[in-house]
Amino acid sequence: MKRTEFERVTPESVGVPSEAVRWLLDQLESGFTEPHGLILMRHGMIFAEGWWSPYAPGIRHGLQSHTKTYAATAVGIAYTEGLVKLNERIIDIFPDKAPASPSENLKKLTVRDVLCMGCGMDEMPRPSVDWIRDFLATPVNHAPGTTYMYNSMGSTLLGSIVCAKTGLGLHDYLKPRLFDKIGINAENLRWMRMPDGMEVGGGGLQATTEDNLRLMKLYLDGGVWEGERILTADYVRLATSLQNDSASEEKVNPPAKDNFLGYGFQIWMCRPKGVYRADGAMGQFTIVVPDKDLLIAITENAAGGHWAQTTLDVMWDFLDKIPNAENMPENPTAAAALAARMQRLSLPNEPYAPFSPTAELVNGTQWHVNAGALVLGDRMRQFMTGAEPAAAVTGFGLRICEDTCTFVFRRGTEELPLIAATDGTRRRNILDGAQALVSAAWTAPDTLLLTIRMIEGCFMQRLEYKFCGTQCTISTLGTGTFGTPVPEAVTASRC
Repeated sequence: MKRTEFERVTPESVGVPSEAVRWLLDQLESGFTEPHGLILMRHGMIFAEGWWSPYAPGIRHGLQSHTKTYAATAVGIAYTEGLVKLNERIIDIFPDKAPASPSENLKKLTVRDVLCMGCGMDEMPRPSVDWIRDFLATPVNHAPGTTYMYNSMGSTLLGSIVCAKTGLGLHDYLKPRLFDKIGINAENLRWMRMPDGMEVGGGGLQATTEDNLRLMKLYLDGGVWEGERILTADYVRLATSLQNDSASEEKVNPPAKDNFLGYGFQIWMCRPKGVYRADGAMGQFTIVVPDKDLLIAITENAAGGHWAQTTLDVMWDFLDKIPNAENMPENPTAAAALAARMQRLSLPNEPYAPFSPTAELVNGTQWHVNAGALVLGDRMRQFMTGAEPAAAVTGFGLRICEDTCTFVFRRGTEELPLIAATDGTRRRNILDGAQALVSAAWTAPDTLLLTIRMIEGCFMQRLEYKFCGTQCTISTLGTGTFGTPVPEAVTASRC
């Protein structure tokens, strides 16, 4: 892998006041979101960067739909290599998966239509074992390219298009052609996969904040990296400009104003003229501002919203604080203070309540779930791939020590121990093969709150255990993944 490290400079040296960056941090830490990582770049130089501990530069982060731009880039590279044509029909690429009598609209569906969310469907096909066949069997009710509907399965199909043309999946195709060239460590990436082994191009990639920055810098620079053309200029132009009217998104998610402004090739148009972004749910944004030669990459867990519109509103206000004139005197005091703050970023500590009389009563006890379903972990894999959810918890044991409590969950014959810190910190665990940070605190004399944070994603699971004699009620707090209803409370009895 060829990796050139970006130069780190002061904000003022690239025409950005340190005070403007400080204002941006103040906004991000004001409570509407939980920021995890932020990188600001201008003229190819990073002038501010920071991660909110326990997040860090090399830690992967769930990208959600930001993955789509990686999948579209693979199509763009295949187009650049002459292997894929934008006007090529989908049924010609997958003849063995097409219906025996395809509709006239399906016959017209092209690679370009899939790229710009113009598949003409009224509903997104659900993930399945034979998902390409099911995708092509979904009614195409409108002429392709004439309507807009967000379609994550179509984004995953982009990877299969590349595979059909090259014999390689997304990762293997992109490694020598993209990742190795622009400095993304391919070995550090993680992909969800469909039942047939194809990478989930619609939302299944884990990568770092800087990986995202590098990807979108390629677009800002017109498809050229260090003098080598990776994407044709015409593909970049099409990908980053209006290709489909997304105004219908207002009916789906009215607060998300920046989703109504149009769509390119797996890239969103933005309110400021000429600005575009790669976008993942819960605020995984890489924003490109061509007229300022500026990139903003952020990974976060936006509170209370699928689309993190407030983050975008803040970013547009931040752009207004960057003067048009770039001749700005250095401000060593402000720059040093900002750099020091960026190094100290941290998420708030977890709740800390060290004592409850109930702790002595439940220490060393075993419990059996007798009503309701308690499923641990992130449900993203199920949502994106159709995979079976993890088995429900059938019971648990509880051991309480001075600064930890250990839950030993039973899932059938499997035992899953999770050690939770009770001193306001977080303990590292492995949950279903993924890193999780776990904490617990007594929020009331009879109530124990368990928090499971998936460190390489942006989701948390908060479980509230309310003990009453030999009975326990377990409630899931917060919202479910992508609008999944919050499960009903689970009841358990002491064994």
